[in-house]
Amino acid sequence: MTPASSTTRIPGSTVKGLNCPNCGAALQIRGFEHTLTVVCPQCLSVLDAKDPNLQVLQKFESKTRIAPLIPLGSRGLWHGTVYETIGYQQRSTEAGGTVYSWGEYLLFNPYKGFRYFTEYNGHWNDVRTLRALPQPGFAIGRKPHVNFAGTSYTHFATAQASTTYVLGEFPWQIRRGESVAAKDYVAPPKILSSEATPSETVWSIGEYVSGAEVWQAFKLPGAPPRPLGVYLNQPNPLVEKSKGLWRLYRIFLLIAFALLLAGYVFSGNQEVFRQHYAFAAGVQPEASFVTPAFDLKGRTTNVEISTKTDLANNWTYFNFALINEETGQAYDFGREVSYYTGRDSDGSWSEGAPSDTATISAVPAGRYYLRVEPEMDRNSRSVDYEIRVRRDVPRSSWFWFVAILLLIPPAWTTFRRFSFESQRWRESDYAPTGGD
Repeated sequence: MTPASSTTRIPGSTVKGLNCPNCGAALQIRGFEHTLTVVCPQCLSVLDAKDPNLQVLQKFESKTRIAPLIPLGSRGLWHGTVYETIGYQQRSTEAGGTVYSWGEYLLFNPYKGFRYFTEYNGHWNDVRTLRALPQPGFAIGRKPHVNFAGTSYTHFATAQASTTYVLGEFPWQIRRGESVAAKDYVAPPKILSSEATPSETVWSIGEYVSGAEVWQAFKLPGAPPRPLGVYLNQPNPLVEKSKGLWRLYRIFLLIAFALLLAGYVFSGNQEVFRQHYAFAAGVQPEASFVTPAFDLKGRTTNVEISTKTDLANNWTYFNFALINEETGQAYDFGREVSYYTGRDSDGSWSEGAPSDTATISAVPAGRYYLRVEPEMDRNSRSVDYEIRVRRDVPRSSWFWFVAILLLIPPAWTTFRRFSFESQRWRESDYAPTGGD
């Protein structure tokens, strides 16, 4: 089934032709007995549709005219029902000296009754009046809540909304300048709104829709206005994306953790050399020496060289070279070990550590020895130290690197998600300091 064109008749509908008593312009009544007021399209006078003589209830004094985005008389297929646009009103509210205006479109079907489209800065809502009343809920922080149909709605804003422009026909006595106390409660993509006058309070429920859906349903020319900013019940497009990325993060993190455990289980972690030494600066004529040879067996893997000292408030620098006895291939590196402690007005403190560990990756099997050359201040006391060599040592540093790298996409998306929400609530009664 395709949407009806502007020439398609709604089943069972007839259009009543009348003339405006103020200017004589032709009028059309599309809402049948439901219509209480009708606005002349020529002079914009508000007329009493129930009066046989169409009594003028209010004359239009401003010269400003508004062209609705959905022309009156447009018909479209919405949720399987053909609706016709029969009325339009512009409403406004003021906050902080700024006037905010939005449009409301009244849709009618003789069998399904009325529903509304609202539009503000390119944001659209499909609205219908409620017969049942929402129930008060608990306040969370400063924000009151109401419950309806199993969903909790959070109070967003309260304001006085005034009707500033009308066009078409309405099932109530409409007037330009009339004002209602409006309250909005949100649970994106839905919104609950109440409009209170001294005589009654009317509740409605709306759901956020895209302008493209409206344009397609009513076969409107061109493209809908581009949405500006974040609307109060606009769905956060990053919620599902954020949840999906966090799910993937947990999956990949579990895989990485399983590989880490496998590394600890299957790694050899074999000690191949351990020896104690002592060094006193200025006492030994030659500080450098070589260790006894040791074998690195099996596959090419990493080699870890640990140095453990008895340093206290001192430092020692070690020049190391791991040398293949058969090929002469050498892996040169240097390590400084320093450790200082003390106490000041802030209490005890320490800096550095008396031990150090260095890792050489991808060392082939073979027979190796270490060349060691320690250095330290000539006035320092001697240092006792132990050198320990292990092969095929499991490493966890890669796991933390991968964990942090994988964290970037979900963390960034979550940041953007909360930024979206922050922008939404800056327009509410609960805006942070400095907000609108």
